[in-house]
Amino acid sequence: MIGDIQGCFSELEALLEKTGFNSNTDKLLFAGDLVNRGPDSLSTLRFVKNLGDSADSVLGNHDLHLLAIWQGNASHASGNSLDPILQAPDSDELLNWLRHRPLLIHLEELQSTIIHAGLPPQWTLEDAKKYALELEAVLRGDGFHDFCNNMYGNKPKKWRDSLEGIDRLRFITNCFTRLRYCTEKDKLNLKEKGAPGTQKTGSVPWFDVEHRKSRADKIFFGHWSTLGLLNRNNVWSLDTGCLWGGQLTAIRLEDLKVYQVECEASQNPKSFS
Repeated sequence: MIGDIQGCFSELEALLEKTGFNSNTDKLLFAGDLVNRGPDSLSTLRFVKNLGDSADSVLGNHDLHLLAIWQGNASHASGNSLDPILQAPDSDELLNWLRHRPLLIHLEELQSTIIHAGLPPQWTLEDAKKYALELEAVLRGDGFHDFCNNMYGNKPKKWRDSLEGIDRLRFITNCFTRLRYCTEKDKLNLKEKGAPGTQKTGSVPWFDVEHRKSRADKIFFGHWSTLGLLNRNNVWSLDTGCLWGGQLTAIRLEDLKVYQVECEASQNPKSFS
């Protein structure tokens, strides 16, 4: 599987050459954020889609951002690099494919789970699977447009089984696509984006919460470029900051062998995150 690409298509090609990827025998899985900020989101999206059954990706926050703009929510559209996709002749085909991507991929034979960002401490893996399906049904159904126009926001901050409507969907979305830190009261802290050690007192990385109910499950994720390549508490982080001049990283799930290629910085880190 491969960490966040964000439109860095030439680096993806170089990484696949290094790994010896064969679309006839191998399956590529992506940790989300296929698009945005990088130089060639359109080629990236077309490439992954055209791999058919040889590839799949979970949805990341930048992927949802693209879908929201497509549905008319331009509230966070300034400074994005997504116009080539939105103006492409196959735009609707690409974006309809994208909105049918999962929020969570579970590989039973490898006892491994792929998400983009994180899980709140209150959720078991079975909970996460259930809530992913709940949001996926909205993204793929008649509620898609309304969701895209109401998905942004940091509240609610804490999970309750009684959450309903857009509050429930927004919380699920923020966990799967935006989460980095949780407070000591098990609330989402979506404002902190730096590496561990830079956050304010009282917040810890979601995977370090001692009573996290998914702690026994092997989880792979991206999203957190300032975290880099990390294996701790049964999680593996794979966003190694390709966009910012770091590396693009792949890991072979069968034996956890890591492959990396060096990247050139493409964007100013102040853009949408």
